[in-house]
Amino acid sequence: MSAPPALDADGRGGLTLGGARYLLIRPETLIGLQKAVEAALGERAAACIAAGGRAGGAKATASLDGTAEERVGRLLRIGGEIGWGEFALERLTATELAVRVRRSAVAEAYGPSTAPVCHLIRGVLESLAAAVFGRPSIVVETACLAMGAPACRFVAS
Repeated sequence: MSAPPALDADGRGGLTLGGARYLLIRPETLIGLQKAVEAALGERAAACIAAGGRAGGAKATASLDGTAEERVGRLLRIGGEIGWGEFALERLTATELAVRVRRSAVAEAYGPSTAPVCHLIRGVLESLAAAVFGRPSIVVETACLAMGAPACRFVAS
């Protein structure tokens, strides 16, 4: 196993991790945007926010190689390294992917909710599942820290 790549500030306004550009943003800023989109679009907001996660996830998964297990492990590790939460693979089969996220930055910043709130993470995991399964996949957030669960849980099938 090699050491994870370090964040690199290039001195010209760019921040990269393993050669991929990132934007360092406070979770409260992102959640402020999410809540504004929810206020404007209602239930349609979740799909829009997940679409953003799919876009970023597609870019990230395109750079992954190896077995399905290696690709999933690498993306989950990167999610933790960039501060999205503590990702753990619960299950990976030929047709199902289940991921648990403790300390979701999204859910923690969002605060109490009656519905799941980690739409960006869900979108990223939809891209990962599509890459691993070779077909579009729907991910459902079956538990959410913002709803009082001990961790967020996502299932792709």
